[in-house]
Amino acid sequence: MHPSDLRIALFSGNYNYVRDGANQSLNRLAGHFLANGAKVRVYSPTTAAPAFEPTGDLVSVPSIALPGGRGEYRLALGLPRSIRDDLAAYKPNLVHVSAPDWLGHRAIKWARQHHVPIVASFHTRFETYLRYYGLQAAENAMIGLLTRFYNRVDRIVVPGQSIADLLRGWGVTTPIGIWTRGIDHDRFNPSRRDMAWRRSLGIADDQAVVGFLGRLVKEKGLDIFADVAAMLHDRQLPARALIVGKGPAHDWFKQRVPDAVFTGHLTGDDLGRAVASMDVLFNPSVTEGFGNVTTEAMASGVPVVAARATGAIDLIDHGKTGFLVEPRDVGAYFDAIQRIATNPALRAQMGEDAHRSMDGYRWDSVNDHALQQFCALVGAGRQE
Repeated sequence: MHPSDLRIALFSGNYNYVRDGANQSLNRLAGHFLANGAKVRVYSPTTAAPAFEPTGDLVSVPSIALPGGRGEYRLALGLPRSIRDDLAAYKPNLVHVSAPDWLGHRAIKWARQHHVPIVASFHTRFETYLRYYGLQAAENAMIGLLTRFYNRVDRIVVPGQSIADLLRGWGVTTPIGIWTRGIDHDRFNPSRRDMAWRRSLGIADDQAVVGFLGRLVKEKGLDIFADVAAMLHDRQLPARALIVGKGPAHDWFKQRVPDAVFTGHLTGDDLGRAVASMDVLFNPSVTEGFGNVTTEAMASGVPVVAARATGAIDLIDHGKTGFLVEPRDVGAYFDAIQRIATNPALRAQMGEDAHRSMDGYRWDSVNDHALQQFCALVGAGRQE
């Protein structure tokens, strides 16, 4: 099957109104598909002031602000008649769902009714979010719902083997393929390191910069980062935290790490400079399906200390390109960061090894692999 035969209806809970790693990847994927002749129509909630311009045709799905203090996100209200009519006119031959939300469930139901094959892409471990909001008791029930969701589609594409193993452990039997992620190697590389920029932020040359990169939301492990930062301060390690990002937990986090440097949200070359100017990236999140920030730091020649969790275990060679630590072991995180921060030779070697290990992560090749899988799924349906 040729890519130009594809007519994809992509359903996303957040395609462009709040910037995150998942929708950045989806927009890149849509752009690659469009460049190869496929048609892509996106159905997602929208806002009056989105974070960035969408790739492809974007149809606004009725939605409300997500309750529970996270109103920056939108909750889609299913598929009203206007959207179903739009789908009927568009006539997709493949439905792509990117989140196990209400919109995703309704899209699956529509596709089943119209005999359209369905692919689901896995981005985030939503079941882990519950533990950050005092709802740990519901985690097993959430896993049951997620398992049912992924067993209703025809194929799943996941960012790495650790997620495939996780889904199989849950009881998901749907065929699984890999759609990993790429890196902008021009933006993220060691040549972007800028000591003068660090000094302009008040960071001394003999201080090791321990970086955080991502949205400032508690499910990114901000509590653990703060506890480790306090230990670094109390034990007088020559280190300084550098926080790159913004989000609803900004004020809370700033109170917890008062000595940190906060840059806010950065993009483009400014982002590449900030990442390359770190000495170690600390990523304690257990919610990642992949961990774009981990690969961006490694490509920049920065070793990573991360939670031993999905995503990170596919990327980090423990002891060579960084360290993997049991998710909430504050002391072990401190020890790992201390080893890197106090040993310039180790830091340099780990950074060099990390940079080399990321060479194969190229957007064109990984997105082309996804395109081949999508074509094969639709082609198999035509032959039946």
